[in-house]
Amino acid sequence: MTSDLFAAVQQWLAHDPDPHAAAELAACSTEDLAERFAATLTFGTAGLRGPMRAGPNGMNLAVVLRATWALGTVLTRHGRGGEQVIVGYDARHHSAEFARGAAEVLAAQGFPVTLMFAPVPTPVVAFTVRHTGAAAGVQITASHNPASDNGYKVYAAGGLQIVSPVDTEIEAAIAVAPPADEIPRGEVTTSGTEFVTRYLERASSVRRASGSVRVALTPMHGVGGDYALDALALAGLSDVAVVEAQFAPDPDFPTVTFPNPEEPGATDRLLSLAADIDADIAIALDPDADRCAIGVPTASGWRMLSGDETGWLLGDYLLCDADAGSAVVASTVVSSRMLARIAAGYGAHHVETLTGFKWLARADEGLDATLLYAYEEAIGHCVDPAAVRDKDGISAAVLACDMVAALRARGLSVTDALDELARRHGVHTTTAITRRIESPSAAAELMADLRSRPPQRLASYPVETIDLAPRTDALVCTGGDAATSVRVVIRPSGTEPKLKCYLEVRCDGDLEAARTRAAQLQATLAEQVRELTQRGPN
Repeated sequence: MTSDLFAAVQQWLAHDPDPHAAAELAACSTEDLAERFAATLTFGTAGLRGPMRAGPNGMNLAVVLRATWALGTVLTRHGRGGEQVIVGYDARHHSAEFARGAAEVLAAQGFPVTLMFAPVPTPVVAFTVRHTGAAAGVQITASHNPASDNGYKVYAAGGLQIVSPVDTEIEAAIAVAPPADEIPRGEVTTSGTEFVTRYLERASSVRRASGSVRVALTPMHGVGGDYALDALALAGLSDVAVVEAQFAPDPDFPTVTFPNPEEPGATDRLLSLAADIDADIAIALDPDADRCAIGVPTASGWRMLSGDETGWLLGDYLLCDADAGSAVVASTVVSSRMLARIAAGYGAHHVETLTGFKWLARADEGLDATLLYAYEEAIGHCVDPAAVRDKDGISAAVLACDMVAALRARGLSVTDALDELARRHGVHTTTAITRRIESPSAAAELMADLRSRPPQRLASYPVETIDLAPRTDALVCTGGDAATSVRVVIRPSGTEPKLKCYLEVRCDGDLEAARTRAAQLQATLAEQVRELTQRGPN
């Protein structure tokens, strides 16, 4: 161990309020210590997220205390000192401890703090910030990350995820924050149930059809189970069976490798339950219940819908009963273009944003129209922006059940509705290809090579490549003709050492013939993209 590394470790331990940190660091190898102290955990998507471990490059109480001191400092600098702040947490290891520490720091800085009385879904905090007019909110959660991780998510006024320059201001303030044990902490009391009650009443109110729906539900070992049952019951949907082995919050997520409904095998128990009870719909929430995946029965058995398919269905369902001329629907650059066609069919505004709900939630800024619905392909849906300006798995689940009831009243199934959309707007198929990259620098080299030598043809069509830099590190390749289009978006992951490629094919015409051709084109496109991303730099 170098003298500099030894000094950094000793300095950290001198101020870490966690009495177990010394033993944890003493058991680390030199290589592990070097990684933990090589950098500090940085702000990513609206906050911090990383493995729970001692040291500046991990999620721990010391990091939370310093980040919260920085947040309070920035709020005060922006003239929001002394205003209310909402603090919530999920059921992961240390979430309650981190939340109380954050609340105590804010209280000592003079902010009236509402600390949630129990673990709550992330959208409850987003709703409460908006409902109360609070200056900010903090939710301790790592969403669908592995059990070893935790995170610190920050909401600005209105319950919107923070964006630049606020995130960079907080990060700069963290760099000059006092040592963790020197940061003052004040007394806090926990809230009552009133904010949760208001949230559940609002989430249930997105229902507008009638009739019963049989539901199979899993909260994936997270906090959404009881809250979802309550919201569904308030909406008149009480015929719900749950995956018992995954219902109670469990921070170890024992029945899944990754607690993400999109992961292969994660929803096997849910779909089995749905088949056993002859359900009308299967619903999987991620652990903090801000994302919602839908499963449906088909002629060949149960299957999970993609996030794009759910986005088409919910977007169309909301637009069909709205004042479309004053409505905005939004999707991200890596999501399907089908929603744009659906919106055009109704005469509504469609906005394409950069990835992430921090942009989707602001899609109607500067427009003489109001956001009605937003989604991202990673099963995130905002179905009631007036209440929650973020993705909300529970209100999305209520609306999805409502849609099923409305379709059944017309004698239609969910697959029938997808067929209807394909006939009106063309068959759209989507898939994603991921290449693991050794390091961020290797990803940057590959992106630079793709920029210098973009593809000229994909799936037999000439393509145009648009570079989204400097707004974001992504390339968009598009081509096709009046009846067919191909589209590929290539970007490095913001959280993992991966290069992600999002593929979409659209084919118009006879439904079955269009599906056959789209499947063929997608297979060709996928092979070409794999070859494209495997080549080395010049």
